[in-house]
Amino acid sequence: MSRLQLALNVADIDAAVEFYSTLFDTTPAKRRPGYVNFAVADPPLKLVLFENAAATGTLNHLGVERESMGEVEAEADRLEAAGLELRVEGDVVCCYARQDKHWVTGPDGQSWENYVVLADARPELEGRTYADLGLREAEGGGCCS
Repeated sequence: MSRLQLALNVADIDAAVEFYSTLFDTTPAKRRPGYVNFAVADPPLKLVLFENAAATGTLNHLGVERESMGEVEAEADRLEAAGLELRVEGDVVCCYARQDKHWVTGPDGQSWENYVVLADARPELEGRTYADLGLREAEGGGCCS
């Protein structure tokens, strides 16, 4: 099943995890320094949180998580046939996962990605924070930008 992805910038990752865990009655599927994602069953949603105090309360990006590379390729073909310009990223590490994806930009500048997760990345960081690693937020490295 494909699901819509909503990626938000948050000021306090711990407070955001507490709130969204309660809101969607679920625990995080993945937690890394400055990054958390939830695989919400009802409604089907991939909620991604980026610790980014400079942009708190804003949308980071939108996307659709696909089940297979075939689905990603079919969407790319459909969007290109409709005249949209794609930015393709093959076998990249983003959001602590190896992914194949493409991006399109909406009319108001919003970024949308279609992607499939190929494998987990950096599992040794599960549950760790920037503070645990002695990093400031800006040093942690961004992804999906």
